[in-house]
Amino acid sequence: MISFHIQPDSDIPASTQLYNQILFAIASRQFPPGHRLPSTRQLAMQTGLHRNTVSKVYRQLEEAGVVDAQAGSGIYVRDHVAEGGAQVQSPLLQQYPQAHKLIQGTVDELLKQGCSLSLTRELFLAEIDWRLRCSAQVLVTAPTHDLAAGEMMLRELEKALNIPMQLVPMEDLAQVLDQTRSSTVVTSRYFIAQAEAIAAPKAARVIPIDIYDFEKELKIIKGLPKGHCLGIVSLSAETVGVASVIIHSLRGDDLLLMGAQVNDRYKLDAIIRNAQTIMCDEPSQTQVKAAILAAREDIIRPPQLLICDSFIVGKSVNLLKRELGLE
Repeated sequence: MISFHIQPDSDIPASTQLYNQILFAIASRQFPPGHRLPSTRQLAMQTGLHRNTVSKVYRQLEEAGVVDAQAGSGIYVRDHVAEGGAQVQSPLLQQYPQAHKLIQGTVDELLKQGCSLSLTRELFLAEIDWRLRCSAQVLVTAPTHDLAAGEMMLRELEKALNIPMQLVPMEDLAQVLDQTRSSTVVTSRYFIAQAEAIAAPKAARVIPIDIYDFEKELKIIKGLPKGHCLGIVSLSAETVGVASVIIHSLRGDDLLLMGAQVNDRYKLDAIIRNAQTIMCDEPSQTQVKAAILAAREDIIRPPQLLICDSFIVGKSVNLLKRELGLE
């Protein structure tokens, strides 16, 4: 803590001495903006002055506009730069105060690092312009062995975002990116490392999406009776495999579990003839319903069909909308 010294034999009043010393500490940024000044008790003990005298000095500093008294908290050095910006801020900044605070902090940090305001502005604009250019072409990617997962992402995103997208196998992504100046690559977090390794040298942006947690479906699975036969059907073989592992971790051998990719007609028919419950994704439902209808005469009781409406979590869709400038 800074030490303040009072000369009792001086012709200058003790309160004036303290006032000038504190003001110098503020002006020289020994007490920077936002700094909490010592309490009146602390300062009285340090200087030997009465607490009323210290309180008088603090009131003078407040009247001079260099500090603010916050009830129950203390006396703080005013941040005139931030306050000046707040007085002239646009209605948009008032509408989004948290965003404004984040922008202020970022600009302050860049200025501390030696950037000028002009350079800071150019850095912001360059980043925004690059993101807008990338948004002009959106590529959805997944490895060839599970391109169906990419197709599921593509279907949901095109429906939710209402913009054209292109499905590209991961193995062809580098070649496609070579033919475009800037793009946004969208993929599941399962494949994010591969996508970033390919896209980074091509100056392309990669945005991962999170898949739905299937909480509702898992709750149903937990409640199925022991020995129940459950079928899992998906457009994506990878999804069937991951779902099987998760379900087995929940129920072990309590359930008879069968899985099939929807285009595997042989396995799909086996599931329909044996499963009591079938869970499938939205893109698979038409084929599953048709297969159940076709086997109606050969089965005593058709399986209960549960359709998972989403593959991508809603928050990821909303984030993607913002990243692509769609809202």
